[in-house]
Amino acid sequence: MPRLLLSTSLLLLTGGTFAQTAPTTPARSTRTATAVAPVTGRVADAATGETLPGATVVFPDLRQATTTDASGNFCFANLPKGRFLVQVRFLGYTTVVRTVDTSLGQPLEVALTPAATEIGQVVVTGVSASTEMRRSPIPTSVVDQTRLRQTAATNAIDAIAHTPGLNQITTGAAISKPVIRGLSSNRVITLNNGAKQEGQQWGDEHGIEIDEFSIDRAEIIKGPGSLLYGSDGLAGVINFLPPEPVEDGRILGSVTGNYQTNNYQQGYSVMNAGNLNGFNWMARGSGKVAADYRNRYDGRVYNSGFRELNASGYVGLNKSWGYSHLTFNSFNQILGLIEGERDSLSGQFLRTNSLGETQVVTGRGFSGYGLDVPRQQINHLRIGTDNNFILGQHRLTLNVGWQQNLRREFGNPMDYYERSLFFQLRTVDYALRWFLPEMNGWNTTVGVSGMQQENQNKGVEFLIPAYRLWDGGVFGVTKKSFGKLDLSGGLRYDLRRINADALYLDADEQPVPAGQGEEKFSGFRSTFRNVSGSVGGAYNFSDKWLIKANVARGFRAPNIAELGSNGIHEGTTRYEIGEPNLRPETSFQLDAGLAFTSDHVSFSADVFRNRISNYIFPRRIAAANGTDSLSTEGDRVFRYGQGDARLAGGEVSVDLHPHPLDWLHFENSFSMVRAIEYDQPEGQEYLPFIPADRLQSELRVNFRKVGNSRLHNLYARTTVEHNFAQNRIFSAFDTETRTPSYTLVNAGLGTDIVTSTDRTLFSMYLAVNNIFDVGYQNHLSRLKYTAVNPVTGRAGVFNMGRTMSIKLVVPVRFK
Repeated sequence: MPRLLLSTSLLLLTGGTFAQTAPTTPARSTRTATAVAPVTGRVADAATGETLPGATVVFPDLRQATTTDASGNFCFANLPKGRFLVQVRFLGYTTVVRTVDTSLGQPLEVALTPAATEIGQVVVTGVSASTEMRRSPIPTSVVDQTRLRQTAATNAIDAIAHTPGLNQITTGAAISKPVIRGLSSNRVITLNNGAKQEGQQWGDEHGIEIDEFSIDRAEIIKGPGSLLYGSDGLAGVINFLPPEPVEDGRILGSVTGNYQTNNYQQGYSVMNAGNLNGFNWMARGSGKVAADYRNRYDGRVYNSGFRELNASGYVGLNKSWGYSHLTFNSFNQILGLIEGERDSLSGQFLRTNSLGETQVVTGRGFSGYGLDVPRQQINHLRIGTDNNFILGQHRLTLNVGWQQNLRREFGNPMDYYERSLFFQLRTVDYALRWFLPEMNGWNTTVGVSGMQQENQNKGVEFLIPAYRLWDGGVFGVTKKSFGKLDLSGGLRYDLRRINADALYLDADEQPVPAGQGEEKFSGFRSTFRNVSGSVGGAYNFSDKWLIKANVARGFRAPNIAELGSNGIHEGTTRYEIGEPNLRPETSFQLDAGLAFTSDHVSFSADVFRNRISNYIFPRRIAAANGTDSLSTEGDRVFRYGQGDARLAGGEVSVDLHPHPLDWLHFENSFSMVRAIEYDQPEGQEYLPFIPADRLQSELRVNFRKVGNSRLHNLYARTTVEHNFAQNRIFSAFDTETRTPSYTLVNAGLGTDIVTSTDRTLFSMYLAVNNIFDVGYQNHLSRLKYTAVNPVTGRAGVFNMGRTMSIKLVVPVRFK
């Protein structure tokens, strides 16, 4: 044991593989901070009484979990006194959620019913404390570990992008940005285990700096998330959560490998975690490398490869007074940027060599994993401390983090390592929440959160000014259950200040003191303040029928690009000019939902209407003769402006798993968004880059066991995804073009291979995406707007063609 502890300590210290583990917020107030008698219980099948070994029992707000033993029993030895939400789940059974008073010392008897529905899903995002999803009025979707492992994806957002109401803006295989109900960029907050991720979110070609292998579960809030997280949550929140904590007295690990055929993508991840008398840790290291992808129209897409090397983890204590964790997260990626220029005779891709000469890319230009110019390098580092303290009848959580985001763009073919753009963004973020004692059934939380930021330009080109940002907000939320009715709501006040520095350049575009050169950026100071609010309810008519409604007011301050940019934005192929006098966006969103859930049929419908005042968008500047104004480099010039917009739509899902064929599942979903801007001329009435309507159907079979074989949790699935034509476009100034419809067919197969004692040796997942190798362009693909192929006449670069993925997950156990 000493050697094992020493080895683990060396791994943590030398490998630097700490993972961020922000605490989930507590569900109920506690009564004392002293340890109590062990919390024990038993989990069994409700129909047969047969015990269920291996069932998972989790207290989300305490970051403690365990599994039942061979007799179906479980035990927690070090829980504090209080009332907490506990979740009990087992594959193939309906999840059970209860509120448990740990001071009573009574054994828990939990009976699970065989089913395959989402009853009992617990969410920790968008609410003040862990809440059963059906009791929260906020529209929420969950992508669990099972679905993530079965999905063949190239990055974290791609792995969840088929969730109804969620899409992605893509730039090849490496870059994906989330789109929630038609809104993206700074209108979507991304959390890494509850901590706000701060990078350069304003750029369409800036991805999300989160390791795909580190994600165990994703929670998607569809609607204003400003209440708990402040500005930028106008569209919603995505929270990527790591694996649950290891039960006390165990040390485990896993090795994961993935290979995808289209772009020869290789991915590897190693994880080690343990819990010894409340001292717990997790360490993960992962890497990924991919070459150029291919499709039937473009062949190999030149310079579309990427590489990643990531590390994450945490170390800390879980005791009767709560928990305290030190977290670490490092994301490092380098990727090629696809220009799409073609040879006029052959139609093949072009590149510029180190002598400045244009060459046709042939043969060896597509081999290996090398990257050309232009390319992008991103390094994101976060170190934080996450704490959850029990103070008598009160509970206090404190999360503080330091982040550094380095984004370099290399665009000079004659100098491979010249940093054309280089942004250094440093952020200190904080969140303090105080959970008050329960009063007359009301559970209330108050808190403050915010951040301080500083961004510097260290490249030879300048797009946005250097700036400093201060942000802070105070909020209060509360909830109460009245029988079958669950009500919740709250208010928040935010204040944000941005100070941007002036910049002057000489004839060689080198920075000089004020007044000695041409002004590139004028210094400015902007202050934004606003109030956000939300109120809603969920009414359970019965165990099967549920209705929800929510009203929310959101808020978003303009970002630095919208306020101060002055330069060529490669992500939009435009010369963009900011407007320092922009007002903050505010939204008023109405949500309503209806759900029916039984053992064999599930139905849900969620609709929304979102009115946004002062919606920020880039508007073309016309020349004196009415034609496009052009910059000195020949790019069209756009200036950011504002207007009023409306988005409306929703999602409908129908899942069938008919008796007696409980192993058969037929799942269907349809999602749509309609987005307009008021008082605009023809061609400008629709908001740009709104996802097309999408219909998805999946036929899946699941078997817990296959006779007396060593195959457990066997599944096979076939998915049909139809994206409708998108003709509601912002056609003015050639901003958007129509996108025809297309249909993709995907398939998957997988199983766990177990020993004679039912211990998993390894899990295998096979998947084939785009089986029929359809040539298509997603409406939200930025590569759709690259150059026309003069030989075929097709505009832009197409999305990835057929690819096969094989994934292996090997668990490792230590005694």
